[in-house]
Amino acid sequence: MRKYEILYIIDASISDEDKEKVIASVKSLVENNGGTAQEPEKWGVRKYAYPINYKQEGFYCLMNFEAEDKVPAIITEKLNINKNIVRHMIVAK
Repeated sequence: MRKYEILYIIDASISDEDKEKVIASVKSLVENNGGTAQEPEKWGVRKYAYPINYKQEGFYCLMNFEAEDKVPAIITEKLNINKNIVRHMIVAK
């Protein structure tokens, strides 16, 4: 298993309850595919460097996890579908 880090931005306009659901779904996505995920770091609302979809800020989260090589592709596929996630980036450590 390899170590990875995922940084994702959640739409800041959704409710706090929905943000928690999105955070939990990303963590469970890793765990359901055989990986182990640490507790996500919630960086909070931050301003974008440039507007994205006519919005100026988003809620940033960072999570470290260990998984097989195929899991980041699965996560990317699922996060691209999720309308509440603005951007994401997975990096191998």
